[in-house]
Formats: sequence, C-alpha cells, structure tokens
Amino acid sequence: MIAVRIRLNIKTTPPKAITVIGVSASIPNINILATMTTKVCGTAIIAATTIISTHRRPATPPHAETPLTVRFTGIATPTGAIMLSLFSSEADFDAGGKPIASMMAPVTGDTAEAVFPGLVPGRYAVKAFHDVDGDGKMATTPFGMPLEPYAFSNDAVGEAGPAKWAAANFAVGAGAAVHSIKIR
Repeated sequence: MIAVRIRLNIKTTPPKAITVIGVSASIPNINILATMTTKVCGTAIIAATTIISTHRRPATPPHAETPLTVRFTGIATPTGAIMLSLFSSEADFDAGGKPIASMMAPVTGDTAEAVFPGLVPGRYAVKAFHDVDGDGKMATTPFGMPLEPYAFSNDAVGEAGPAKWAAANFAVGAGAAVHSIKIR
C-alpha cells in the first residue's frame, strides 16, 4: 500500500468556507481513495490524502466459449457442400455485411454438419446454400433468383429476397448448442 499526502495552503480574503470532498476511483488492480479536509481561519488549509492499493482483485472469468453445431437436413442431392456464414448482428445479416465466420460442410448423404467453436453466448443467424456443382458460388438466374438450394436459420423465409434477422436469429447460451436448418 502506498499513501500520498498533499497539503496546499490557500489564502482567501475574506475567509471562505471550503467544502469537504471525498473522491474515489477504481482502476483495474488499483484502488484510489482521495479525501480532502479543510480548516478555515483567515488561511484555508486543504489536506488531501490518496491511498493507492495494488492488491489483486479476483480475475473476471472470460466469456464462456460455446461450440455451435449447425445441422442441415432435407438435402436432396448428396454431392457438393453446404456453404454457410454465421452473423452476430442485424446490420451485417440484413445488409449483406461481413459474417463473423464462414464454413464449408461436405455433403455425403441427406444431412451435413458444421461446427463453429468458441462462440460467446449471444444471438446469431445463419445464411447457407447447397453448392451442388462445387464451384463455390451460388448459381442464380440472370435475375438473381437462386438455382441451388438455400436456407436460413430458424428455417426463416424471406419475402421478395433473403430472410431478415428478425426471423432468422436464435440464441446461443452457455454450453454446447445445436441448431437445425432444413435446406430447400
């Protein structure tokens, strides 16, 4: 523990009352307590004491990391891979922003799985498509309509476009989580 004393002499004419002030602040692993007292008699005397304690506080545990398994069902063609992206915000999901993670899940039957390790509990949403031809891109018509099967978390369906965050987001809590999506 370290103690620091500061003493200031302030002359006031006429003498004025000075209020007692107590201040405290907290900095990680350091506590600061400052107090000020006064004495008024023609000369005001202010004494301040600062105590700095560097004792260790208990470490706050980092956010619990959770694996998320995304399971795809209803796969009609057992070839290619499911290409999926995981989002953690409405802004990125709805506006075509950057996903927090993307993955490829090989298709070998009528189901496929992808595991996103190390997620913190929160709300997430998935966009996915079945890359049947294996070119790494979603095949579309000249007007942008999908030709390959696609899906969104919660089996959400979009109106005149992709599903929105409000319909597709789901909660991931502490501990392993599994979310099933039907590809169509």
